[in-house]
Amino acid sequence: MTQSTEHPASILALDLGSTTGWAVRTARCRILHGTAEFRPNRYEGGGMRYLRFGKWLEQTLEVTGGIDVVYFEEIRRHAGTDAAHVHGGLLATLTSWCEQYSLPYQGVPVGTWKRHACGKGNADKQAVIAAVRERGFEPADDNEADAIAILLWALDTNGGVA
Repeated sequence: MTQSTEHPASILALDLGSTTGWAVRTARCRILHGTAEFRPNRYEGGGMRYLRFGKWLEQTLEVTGGIDVVYFEEIRRHAGTDAAHVHGGLLATLTSWCEQYSLPYQGVPVGTWKRHACGKGNADKQAVIAAVRERGFEPADDNEADAIAILLWALDTNGGVA
C-alpha cells in the first residue's frame, strides 16, 4: 500500500477482549480513543458479542470516513480458557471483516509494543498507562492504554503503513 503525504493512513489499533480498547488516527491526523464493551447479557447467546463487534467495526468505518490499516495486539498465550475463546472469536471476526474490505491488518506482539511504549517488553498495566499519559493521552483503563500504545508503535515505527 502506498500513501501520499497529502493523505496519511487512517489507522485502527485494537486491544481485543470483552472490553476492547481502541485507538484511531484519522486521515486528518486526529487521534480518538476509548473502549467498547462486548460482553453478552444474561439473555443472549455467546455469539452476540461477535455480532455486536462486527456492527461496531462497521460503525467505526463509517464514522471515521474509512480505515486504511488495522493493528491489533497479538497474543500467544492466555491465562484462562474463556479469555482465549473470546479473543479468538473477536480476532476471527476482525480478520474476516478486514478481508471483506481488503484492509491490511497486522498483529503486534505484546513484547514489541510494550518495549516501544515502556522500554520493557514485560511492563505491567500501570507502566503502560503511565507511558501513554506521558505522551499526552488520558486513557480510562488499561485496555484503552494498550490500544493507544499499539497505535503509537504503528505511527512511530513505520508511519502506520502495513
